[in-house]
Amino acid sequence: MTLDTIRDRIARAEARAGRAPGSVTLIAVSKQQPEDRVAAVLDAGHRVFGENRVQEAATRWPPFRARYDGIDLHLVGPLQTNKARQAMEMVQAIHSLDRPKLATTLARLADELGHCPELFVQVNTGEEPQKAGVLPGDADGFVAECRRLGLPVRGLMCIPPVDEAPSLHFALLAKIAARNGLDGLSMGMSGDFEEAIALGATHVRVGSAIFGARPG
Repeated sequence: MTLDTIRDRIARAEARAGRAPGSVTLIAVSKQQPEDRVAAVLDAGHRVFGENRVQEAATRWPPFRARYDGIDLHLVGPLQTNKARQAMEMVQAIHSLDRPKLATTLARLADELGHCPELFVQVNTGEEPQKAGVLPGDADGFVAECRRLGLPVRGLMCIPPVDEAPSLHFALLAKIAARNGLDGLSMGMSGDFEEAIALGATHVRVGSAIFGARPG
């Protein structure tokens, strides 16, 4: 697929859901993609990208930012506390706020740096032991604690289990967000972003459908 195809599918999904055109932000997930593929998407005018690892982002994006204006970088993978400062100095949004220690670290760094990226709390909607994220039953309390720390929580993020219907998890995430007064929903990837849009996604994270399969 191409960037234009994905943009068109998002626009049609917005229309079907009665959403305003442009209400969904497409995050092009460029992790482990060759530089020429990323450059081609930049040349096509796209500016919102997602990376999984701070170190990869730190290597890749400074040269691109020297060549292209207005790059909006999102960290969509797990964040270690010892990489938090580097992330906060580089990205505009973090989608993987998932534990109290990280929240405390981000709050301290925000005070030091005088700014903080937009934050999405990752919710482990499938309660999978191998996956990061706060459990659904703990999400309200964690959001409240983040707010007490003064963190700019924009919304919630989830990655549904691969063997379950994603719509169930998108609906659960939307319900948790609504009761916490959050309007940001980071949910939906290459295979299910249209379902996510139907259930309220504001940010969809699409990689392989834009760039092609990552090189083995």
